[in-house]
Amino acid sequence: MKPFASRYLLVAAFSLLLAACSSAPVEQPVAPAQPDAWQQLQQNIASNELATAEDQLASLQAQSPNDARIEQYQRQIAEAYLQRSQIVLQKGDVNAAATALARARALMPQAPALTGGDAVAHARQAELDKAEAALKAAESKPQARVIDPAAPSTVIALKTTDIAAMRKQLDNIAADVVSYQCEVVFQVPRTQDAPWLKTLLQKRVKRIDADFVLKQKHEIQRALPAQVVLVPHQR
Repeated sequence: MKPFASRYLLVAAFSLLLAACSSAPVEQPVAPAQPDAWQQLQQNIASNELATAEDQLASLQAQSPNDARIEQYQRQIAEAYLQRSQIVLQKGDVNAAATALARARALMPQAPALTGGDAVAHARQAELDKAEAALKAAESKPQARVIDPAAPSTVIALKTTDIAAMRKQLDNIAADVVSYQCEVVFQVPRTQDAPWLKTLLQKRVKRIDADFVLKQKHEIQRALPAQVVLVPHQR
């Protein structure tokens, strides 16, 4: 009887242990916390989603008009638009630069730290004025004819087998040389090709601006057909 009783007690204890395990609560995975509206706003500014950030800020301002963080984020968005305008202007996209600069200017009066009397405000105002001056200068320039103003240099193959076409090319090259203050490098396969090409370009430049100081030189590249490299002045 004793062995039977021992086995019975062992089975009963094991059954109780299984019941306890089955009734224990199962831990559920904890979902990651979602960022609040202010964190989402900061993320959109950081990822350069500025239009979305503006909409979010307007919504938050309507909900909490006296929240001190409103000014902080107005300032951040205005600065981000200003930086965007400078970047796209360097790439030659005048329209995008004007749009971004207008948004920076529109937000600036709403951001006291950008319009107050402290040193940071004056520095920001000076930066904005500089960006606007650069934009006006870009807008006042004639449209480029043959060069990419945003590139460090532009290579143009000369149509030396078609004199009429090449003369038209040189007209366009001369216009860009004056507008963008380009240095000129003729790359020619023969030494005798350089003087007459330089003379043709010099005459055209002088017709556009008699006082323009044309900087041109040549290189002998025997394996290449005649071409010209234009290097715009980088402000």
